[in-house]
Amino acid sequence: MSNVENELAAVAAMPRDQLAIEWRRLYRRPPPVGLSRDLLIRAIAYRIQERALGGLPQATKQRLRTLARRLETEGSAAVKTVRPLQSGARLVRTWHGRTHRVTVCDDGFDYDGRRYRSLSQVAREITGTQWSGPRFFGLRSAKARYSSDVEPTNV
Repeated sequence: MSNVENELAAVAAMPRDQLAIEWRRLYRRPPPVGLSRDLLIRAIAYRIQERALGGLPQATKQRLRTLARRLETEGSAAVKTVRPLQSGARLVRTWHGRTHRVTVCDDGFDYDGRRYRSLSQVAREITGTQWSGPRFFGLRSAKARYSSDVEPTNV
């Protein structure tokens, strides 16, 4: 077992009063009042792993702060499910019994040996009708229109 694994195993076996001491050592302040033993263990385990393996990227920390502020001021911090697609990612969709594969390129999308500027153009080519490409490939949620067999993958 690695040192981190040993520390995590030790933390899981600690009684609550010892967990509070470990919290103070790692966070340099007392644990929040009323925090359950389970949450103490999880937070301490996170900090141990963070120190050993590195923490969240600065951009992620900023995004979380922004969401927390929005939650406090607006009462909601809904997150869009659309993630930017990286070049080389493959989108797979089964439509009417046929599997369609699209590769994301720097300047568009490759489908069936042809280059398209947008996913909506690809979806139109596949279905013969007007579709939102991101919705068709499962990158945005559809409220209740269809179910899809989407497998976004990075290659």
